[in-house]
Amino acid sequence: MSALSNAAAPQTMLGRLQAMLASVLDRLADPFALATRLYVLKIGRWESTLGLFQDEYRVPLLPPALAAVAGTAGELFFPVLLALGLFGRIGAVGLFAVNVLAVVSYAHVLYSEGFEAAIGQHYLWGFMLAMLAIYGPGGWSVDRWLAPRLGSPRRW
Repeated sequence: MSALSNAAAPQTMLGRLQAMLASVLDRLADPFALATRLYVLKIGRWESTLGLFQDEYRVPLLPPALAAVAGTAGELFFPVLLALGLFGRIGAVGLFAVNVLAVVSYAHVLYSEGFEAAIGQHYLWGFMLAMLAIYGPGGWSVDRWLAPRLGSPRRW
């Protein structure tokens, strides 16, 4: 009888693992769908994005088309790095730069009366991203897992 229970144990454990994985994937379906819609909207309506950079945002030193490409690429690429915990400091510095560029290019609106909360959000995000850039992404990141395997001398 013990041989049967030992043979059934891996299937039971495998079944529990499958159920747990299915539960996690079910919970991630809505955030994944939202992220997909955001990416499709940003890239799918390129004319409106380009129009904003030509007419509304005042990006210094860059032509509007280049600013639109750089801003959109930064908004779509750097958050993925942070979410994965891969190259966390690079992702944080990149998003910090996107945040600064957003404040500078939209300052004529953000610093006007009635937009105190919006500029406060930019300051908050800037502070959080600066902390990530300075202190690193932490122990649960892929960076932490990769560091000893790549021979990195850093301590986390």
